[in-house]
Amino acid sequence: MDTVLGENLNDKTVKKLRIDRLRRLTEAESGEALIETVDINEFSDDEWKVAQFRFECIRPLLDDPFRTRKKAESVAEEAGVHVATLYSWLRAYQNDGHLSSLIPQARGRKEGKTLIDPVLEEIIASAIDEFYLSKQRYTPADVIEEVKVMCRIAGVKPPHANTVRARIKKISEKEVLKRRGRRDKARDLFDPIKGPFPGDDFPLAVVQIDHTQANVIVVDEKTREELGRPWLTLSIDVWSRAILGVYVSMDAPSATAAGICIARSTLPKTEYLANLDVPGEWPMCGKMRAIHVDNAREFRGEMLRKSCQQYDMDLTLRPVKTPHYGAHIERYMGVASRLLHKLPGTTFSKPEDRKGYNSGKEAVMTLHEVEQHLVDFIVNVYHQRIHSSINVTPKRMWELGVLGDDDRPGVGLPDIPADPDRFVLDFLPYETRSVQNYGIQIDCINYYHEVLNRWINSKDPNDDRRKRKFTVRRDPRDISKIFFFDPDIKSYYVIPYRNTSFPPVSIWELREARRKLIEDGVKHVDEDLIFNALIRMKDRVDEAKKKTKLTKLKAHRNERAKKLSKVTSPSEIISVALPKPNDEKFFVQDQEESEDIFSMREEFFSDIRRK
Repeated sequence: MDTVLGENLNDKTVKKLRIDRLRRLTEAESGEALIETVDINEFSDDEWKVAQFRFECIRPLLDDPFRTRKKAESVAEEAGVHVATLYSWLRAYQNDGHLSSLIPQARGRKEGKTLIDPVLEEIIASAIDEFYLSKQRYTPADVIEEVKVMCRIAGVKPPHANTVRARIKKISEKEVLKRRGRRDKARDLFDPIKGPFPGDDFPLAVVQIDHTQANVIVVDEKTREELGRPWLTLSIDVWSRAILGVYVSMDAPSATAAGICIARSTLPKTEYLANLDVPGEWPMCGKMRAIHVDNAREFRGEMLRKSCQQYDMDLTLRPVKTPHYGAHIERYMGVASRLLHKLPGTTFSKPEDRKGYNSGKEAVMTLHEVEQHLVDFIVNVYHQRIHSSINVTPKRMWELGVLGDDDRPGVGLPDIPADPDRFVLDFLPYETRSVQNYGIQIDCINYYHEVLNRWINSKDPNDDRRKRKFTVRRDPRDISKIFFFDPDIKSYYVIPYRNTSFPPVSIWELREARRKLIEDGVKHVDEDLIFNALIRMKDRVDEAKKKTKLTKLKAHRNERAKKLSKVTSPSEIISVALPKPNDEKFFVQDQEESEDIFSMREEFFSDIRRK
């Protein structure tokens, strides 16, 4: 399932090709340049609305593989544009695969372009929101009159009545019913609760994502100190019941966790499995049509919404009090919980079950090892066994959906983003920071590279009294570098620690070090204090390991001495303690018995010698 046959168009030879290495051929590969990369947060709301409008115009053509010129002309007429313009939008989107490719390259109003003034758009939107989408259920004529009044107050010319009616028509019937006090009717019409899950007609049509806290305590990889219970973020393909991605962290549910899980679900996972040292195949990947999440705050953020829109993935909040919409992922969360319950350090499901069991003291698994254990189970157990709901294995169901069989054609190979690095960046958390003389500071950690020099203390182009803010992204799993977006070059740069001698750490290690410093009474925390604390914590672990080895050796000798003390005759001592002289292990055993462990030379314990 991880390879396909491909024909070389030049010499007609046929070879096996790995699916995760295939990329769509674009016009850029034939000599034309694509639109420059721009971070999606650099676009204004108005520009984003234009892109969304253009996408809705070309959507009927994208969904129809047998589209004709006549249909394109019809769509163009409805959109109010020339058919050549419509084709240019279609070509731009197919080449790039991003919603942002439909944003006009030149910002602002172009000369000769008839666009409604943004003030008018705001007035129309406000009137529709306050009057039409209210329980008073005003008519479109009432809204038009209100727009005229608001325009007179604002001192602008009111739009044509048809413009207001067109904006109202764009609102979905479901939204109109809900906002005008008809939620029950909206649910009855659009939210069926019986029968199979709506829309799960093929792989990646509907994906559910959710979080849960694992019922096992993990320890720090370096200090071996108790960290607590990790959080799991998982995604499941409703069609095949296959797990698409997983993200394990110590952070509570957040947009960051959801974004990383989406990125991992979409991209091939061959390298990810190799890094975890997990055998097997995990072929499930590709852009998702619809992503269903619950109504938690982390799923309602602007970052996650824009990132999904950028790649034409519909982020849908599950309706309140409709648990069937999240049943598939919640059922698997139960499977994962039972799996992790078997690990040392389990917290059990009920407090009374923990009596006599100290979860913290029994914990031995690190965060990495828990992730490795979970992924190994997903790839080599869960995907390989028959699922009771579909009567085949999730892996086989995925293959049937992609490749098809005699009864049903497959949908073909999944659409994988052409630029995986860019895709991951778009789902990483971002912050805005100014560039100072020392570089950029985040969480008391300084980052610097000479590419920042031209932006030091630069002024905001719209307000010279303020410093300019730049988009900066960071991976919480490794904060030794940040990704700085240069607004002029339209590209990201990797910016390392200013002090490159600092070791790579995760955001959780950083927070633990800061917490300990604050507990110790340190009021002003800086990066030197933080990394010195991290080094001290590691040194304590190394010292503890040395003491543990010495303690074990001493205990071993004492135990043997107790055995010898119970023996009455010299012949029995020899028979118990020493092998016969012709035994090949005789000399090693004799040396161990004849020398005092605390008088032995240091080289015998070179593995624990102080560095």
